[in-house]
Amino acid sequence: MTTATLRRGSISVVDRRCTVAPGAEPFVEVHGGFSVSYVRRGSFGYRTRGESFELVAGSILIGHPGDEYTCTHDHAHADECLSFHLAAAIVEAIGDRADVWLTGGVPPLSELIVLGELAQAVVEGRSDVGLDEVGMWLTARVVDVVAGTERRYTPAPARDRRRAVDAALWIDAHSHEAIDLEAVASEAGLSPFHFLRIFASVLGVTPQYLVRCRLRRAASLLAGDARSITDVALDVGFGDVSNFVRTFHRAAGVSPGGFRRAARGDRKILQDRLCARRLG
Repeated sequence: MTTATLRRGSISVVDRRCTVAPGAEPFVEVHGGFSVSYVRRGSFGYRTRGESFELVAGSILIGHPGDEYTCTHDHAHADECLSFHLAAAIVEAIGDRADVWLTGGVPPLSELIVLGELAQAVVEGRSDVGLDEVGMWLTARVVDVVAGTERRYTPAPARDRRRAVDAALWIDAHSHEAIDLEAVASEAGLSPFHFLRIFASVLGVTPQYLVRCRLRRAASLLAGDARSITDVALDVGFGDVSNFVRTFHRAAGVSPGGFRRAARGDRKILQDRLCARRLG
């Protein structure tokens, strides 16, 4: 199911909620233009240009015009994405780099997650930022983060892909709890060493995904909730508030308080930070 949330000349936003049954036969689709899609819930497989990606909450799907792709749903967890479709002129202004727009899939990265959650808060009416603005900010950050990097997912057997995705979903569901590597590995039925290897090869990220799940929930709460920063930190699973503030600042480029002010309409905070990073 798709819902057009915003349509303008240079950018449109679509809220996608998958209703495909697990195991349904995948079919070939074609990207009609440039797009950046934030995976906010669930998981799915993405196949394009001979590469395969397993995308989970916090991942980014990058669409390139004319590319064929298939999405696979070998799971029982419906996925939801927020997709920003961009005019070629916008892409050229932000950075028309082949190494970015042919990337395919980007694993959950802290600096992208916080903006993805801000975008979701806007869609839900919990933030005063313009949806086109946050879409531009997210796209700019994707270009900055991905440009010049090589992110390759190692081909893995279906069983390992299933284990890694299930582990990511379990981590996401329990991220507010005090869990560690041994607990997650045990849940996956693997030794910690083998779990680390499989998780990283399939999803392109280490079990630091736990911290990123916590940051994702924190960004969502900061964008549209009145509870204190201390309460947000504790509610999402950070036992130490000062550690939360440092970790969030590294991810967002601004403090939790600054991010909350930006979500409430102080656009200059994120605009200045994004400009600083692009010039730095």
